Amino acid sequence: MARTASLSGFPEWLPQERLVELHVLDTLRKTFELHGFSSIETRAVETVGQLLRKGEIDKEVYGLSRLQDDEGEAAKQTQPDKADPNALALHFDLTVPFARYVVENAGYLAFPFRRYQIQKVWRGERPQEGRAREFTQADIDVVGDGELPFRYDVEIALVIAEALSALPIPDFRLRINNRKLAEGFYRGIGLTDTAGVLRSIDKLEKIGAAKVAELLKSELGATDEQAGLALELATIRTEDTSFVDKVRALGVKDDLLEEGLNELEQVIQAAVQRAPGKVVADLSIARGLDYYTGTVVETVLVGHEQLGSICSGGRYDALASKGNRKFPGVGLSIGVTRLVSRILSQELATASRSVPTAVLVALNSDDSWSAAQDIAAQLRGRGIATEVAAKAEKFGKQIKFADRRGIPFVWFTDDDGNHQVKDIRSGEQADADPASWTPAEEDLYVRVTTAG
Repeated sequence: MARTASLSGFPEWLPQERLVELHVLDTLRKTFELHGFSSIETRAVETVGQLLRKGEIDKEVYGLSRLQDDEGEAAKQTQPDKADPNALALHFDLTVPFARYVVENAGYLAFPFRRYQIQKVWRGERPQEGRAREFTQADIDVVGDGELPFRYDVEIALVIAEALSALPIPDFRLRINNRKLAEGFYRGIGLTDTAGVLRSIDKLEKIGAAKVAELLKSELGATDEQAGLALELATIRTEDTSFVDKVRALGVKDDLLEEGLNELEQVIQAAVQRAPGKVVADLSIARGLDYYTGTVVETVLVGHEQLGSICSGGRYDALASKGNRKFPGVGLSIGVTRLVSRILSQELATASRSVPTAVLVALNSDDSWSAAQDIAAQLRGRGIATEVAAKAEKFGKQIKFADRRGIPFVWFTDDDGNHQVKDIRSGEQADADPASWTPAEEDLYVRVTTAG
């Protein structure tokens, strides 16, 4: 992991590191499909108008332009032209493209539509561990037509808790809040620019309570009392439903607040039963993007909080629409590259070998190459990943080649057609039949094992 990247912010894994990433991706895919989520993939490019219509993310978007050779110089566009909504840019997340996908394909989808999407995204951020310019996200969403029962908010949180629990990562916490709760509370204390308050509260962990209070007073006109109450709400954090009484003890009355309290109580109540110890009610969570309307989630690794959120998202009731037709949804996004970077840098998991190959078929002579291919075909036919040596070098060199590649077994055939296989790790060699021989289960496939 100490390698120097030729282009900062665009990670490229070595083969053994890629195997760890594939294990993470396969685990997520399997979990999502077990819960009935269908896989889709959207194009990498969206129009600027589509990408920038919600939230303040324009500085992170990579605009696209062709090299204009006929004009004598390359185009130098680094940010999209916001004046041209039809200009093209790379998507910065998978939620906005998914909203467009739902609108365009609504006539072909069965609602509620459950989808997962694992894809690259691009964001013009300052590269550091946990933040890259090109990275992989894994999203799950449920979208309804006209309405979407709140129970899906609960289900999404439980599915993500199950998926993360299956990964080779440290313990984690889903920190959950509800925008209705927060907005109703702010409205109840007389702060009408609730979106502005949320954006300020979202900076709490970065700049601290004192500076957030100053922002609330200087930019939103909050009094000392209002700023104090807003910050007092943000300090409430419980692992059960006791947050409800703590909020009500602040003495604020508002219908939207009560609706948000009820919704968050349902999520936490279900999590206490089905994912104990994995979910907390954290009323400091705000989420900066404007399209969230209810449940909001951020997830941290315990002991690795400085890495930031490794999974986030929430409820959005108005992101996707077609005329008067609304498609409310709820979803969460896992930062796969952020997770894999931490897994690799902390050696939390390793691959059992650096290549999929389990067997190298050695050559007695160059004339034996065709017969060696027949042996390899028999082994592959039973699911054993096999390579054939390219040259009939001394057996010692062929064994060293296998060792250097990380291949555990070397297959030998003598001039009389007798077969033997050598485990080059232990040195043991035994007779073998290409029609029936199979390595031990732990050697058949590459295994990703958790440290400790």
